[in-house]
Amino acid sequence: MYKINEIFETIQGEASFTGTPSIFLRLQGCPVGCAWCDTKQTWEVDDVYKVSLDDTVEKKADSDHWADASAEQILNLFVERAYRAKHVVITGGEPCMYDLNPVCKLLHANGYSTQIETSGTFEILAPEQTWVTVSPKINMRGGYEVLTSAMQRANEIKHPIAMQKHVEELEALFNKTGVSPKLVYLQPISQKVSATKLAIETCIEKNWRLSVQVHKYLGIN
Repeated sequence: MYKINEIFETIQGEASFTGTPSIFLRLQGCPVGCAWCDTKQTWEVDDVYKVSLDDTVEKKADSDHWADASAEQILNLFVERAYRAKHVVITGGEPCMYDLNPVCKLLHANGYSTQIETSGTFEILAPEQTWVTVSPKINMRGGYEVLTSAMQRANEIKHPIAMQKHVEELEALFNKTGVSPKLVYLQPISQKVSATKLAIETCIEKNWRLSVQVHKYLGIN
């Protein structure tokens, strides 16, 4: 069973799949403790906030309510809600706290593509055809290390930055893990002017790419 915080249909606003119609499957639970996390409502799994699956769909506001669901129930909900998107983004929280093979394989068998957005601090249990976005959470208060195996599995790296030290931490991680990803996206934290300027300059210098959270500029989920 997966612990679901919310499920909704929208446009992916970040990294390689920017502009792609997507179903977001947000899972509950994350011990990493990222300071600038914009989904802190997903951190704790408290039985007090357990609700029915229907109540986790199309939330009107962020909340820490969650529901249990099997892979089959998730697929059935997509059908019941008549979602048209065929790309599913599994995010959180930290989705790799779960074995994602069952839900991803079921979705693939029914014509969906899948993408995982993960901090890289848990082993990635997913099919080879699942696209993996690692947003490495380095030196966070939870004390979790970014795993070399996660970096090796990544199809793309998406790294939030606000200052030069965040760029340096990413380069140090590449050196430590021996991984040189082909796709590296820098994402300005909170769309701040200084962070955006730094991201643009660094992307040009290093031939990396810019991710600007298009959905936030558009005012959509």
